[in-house]
Amino acid sequence: MAAPADLIVTASVIRTADRTNPVVEAFAVRDGRVLAVGSRAEVAALGGPDTRTLEVGDAAVYPGFVDVHNHHALAGRTELFELSLPPSLSLDEILDRVREKAEGLPEDAWIIGGVVATTLLPSLANTAARLRLDDAAGGRPVVIVEDSRHNRWANTRALELAGITVDSIPSSGVTILDPDDGTPTGVLLEAAGIPVQEAYDRTGGLTSAQHVAASRRGVELLNSFGITAFQDAGVSVEILDALATLDRADELQAWVVSSLLINDEIFGFDPIGEPLIARGEEFRTAHHRPDFVKIFLDGVPPSRTASFLEPYLADAAHGAHFHGETTMTFDELHGWLRTVAERGLGAKVHCTGDGSARLVLDVAEKLRAEGFSTPIQIAHGQFLAESDIPRLQALDVSADISPFIWFPGVIPQALAEVLGERAEHSQPNRALLDAGALVAGGSDWPVSESPNTLEGLQGLVTRADPLGRAPGVLWPEQAITAEEALEVFTINAATAMGLGAETGSLTPGKSADFVVLARDAIAGPAEEIVHTEVVATWFAGRPVYTR
Repeated sequence: MAAPADLIVTASVIRTADRTNPVVEAFAVRDGRVLAVGSRAEVAALGGPDTRTLEVGDAAVYPGFVDVHNHHALAGRTELFELSLPPSLSLDEILDRVREKAEGLPEDAWIIGGVVATTLLPSLANTAARLRLDDAAGGRPVVIVEDSRHNRWANTRALELAGITVDSIPSSGVTILDPDDGTPTGVLLEAAGIPVQEAYDRTGGLTSAQHVAASRRGVELLNSFGITAFQDAGVSVEILDALATLDRADELQAWVVSSLLINDEIFGFDPIGEPLIARGEEFRTAHHRPDFVKIFLDGVPPSRTASFLEPYLADAAHGAHFHGETTMTFDELHGWLRTVAERGLGAKVHCTGDGSARLVLDVAEKLRAEGFSTPIQIAHGQFLAESDIPRLQALDVSADISPFIWFPGVIPQALAEVLGERAEHSQPNRALLDAGALVAGGSDWPVSESPNTLEGLQGLVTRADPLGRAPGVLWPEQAITAEEALEVFTINAATAMGLGAETGSLTPGKSADFVVLARDAIAGPAEEIVHTEVVATWFAGRPVYTR
C-alpha cells in the first residue's frame, strides 16, 4: 500500500494554474511533491495517522509565484550593504542621504547605492553637481546607479580610482563631459560605468560571506511576496557560488535558474562569456540550475542606447535619424546562440527596442531552420513591431515582460521624452497572447522597487498604476484577463525558464510550492488585487514565510 500523504491542504478556493483542473478544494503532498488534487473527500482518503492538515478556510491557495526576470542578489546587497535611495528623491535629498551615510565611515570607504531617477541624470551631467557629491561624501568615493541600473553617477574620487580622466575615457559606453570645462561629469552610460564598478570590487567589494548573505536576503524577500521560483537575469561567479552554497546547506528556499553573462554592458562582472559558461556546471545543485545565458543586445531607450526600427525624436547630440544600435551583428548573435544551443543552454536576450527584438527573431529563424530548439527569451519585449508579434509563437520565442515598470513613473516619462507617442504603445501583451506566444512575467527587481507579483497581476489586467500614484492607463486595449495574468506569473514563467516540469502549477508530481493569500485575489475587482495579503509561502512542502 502506498505511503499516506505528509500534508493535506484544503481551502475554499485553490487555483492550480493547470487548465486540466483549474480550481480544486484540496491537494495532498508527499516528500515535498504534489501527490494528488481534487475534492476534499478524494484527497482526505490519502491521509494517515501522521498526516498534517492545513485548512485555510476562506483564504485562497495559488501556486507559488514565478518571477522570470530579477536580480535577487543585487537587491539583497542593496538592502544589507548599500545606500538605498528611492527614485523620487531630488538632488538635494540624495546629497543629504550621502552625507548621512558618510558620517562615521573611514576616509577611504566607498559609498555604493541607488537609485537616482533617469529623469534627473541630465541635471547631474556637470562639474558643479559632481563637486557637490564630493562635498557630501567628504571626499570618499561614491557611485550611485540610475533606476534602469544601466547607468551610473560617480564622484571625483571614484573616477580617479577608476582611471577615468579627460585623457582616459572608457572605450565602451558613453562618458558625458561637462560642456564648459570638458571634464568627465561622473555621469556614465552603459559600459562606461564598468571601470568604476571594477575599482570598487578591487578596493571595497563584498566578501564571499556577504555574497551568500545578499542572496539569502534576496530569496527571503521574494518568499515574502509568495515567490518560489525565479530566474536571475545576470549572474557572476560570486552569485553562482552563493546560490550553490545556500542549496548545499539546505537553505535555498526557491527554484533558481541563473543566466550566465555572455557580454556585460552594466555590471562589471569577471569572468563573462566562454570562461563563465565553462564554469556553470560547478554550481548546479538540486534547486539551482545554471541553464541560461544572458546577452545584452541593446541598452535602454531613455539613454538612446536601445535599438529601434524607427528613429528617436531628434535631439542635438543625435540628430533626426538616430535609431540606436545593437551590441552584436546578425552573425555575432547567431554564433553565440548556436554555441549556446550546442551546449544545451537557453538564452535570455535583453531587447528594449523593436529593432533588437527583430534581430533576435531573425537569428531564431535561422537557428530553428538548422534544427536547434534551444529556449530563447526576449527580455523585456516592451516594444515589438506588429508584424513581428506572430513570429514569437512561430519560432518558439517567449516574451519576458515586466509589468512593474510601465506606468506611471520616471521610466515611462523618460520613454516619452525620447520616443514621443510611441511610448504609449508598449507591452502588447493581449496581442502576444492572441498570437499564441508564451508570455512570462518578471519583476526586473530591483529596477522595479518591489518584486510583488500582485502588482504585476494587477498591472496586466488594468494597465494602470497598481499603487494609485498617478491617473491614467497605458494602451488599455492590451489588457489581459486576471486568469491569464495568473498563468503569466506561474506556469508560463516556469515553462519559459525550463522549470515547467518542476513547478508553476499545482499538478501531481510537481514540487509542492504554493502561496496562501488572504482572499481569492483575481476573483474580485481588478483594482483590489494588489491589496491582497500574502499569508504564507510554502516551498517543497514546507513553510518558508509566514505573515
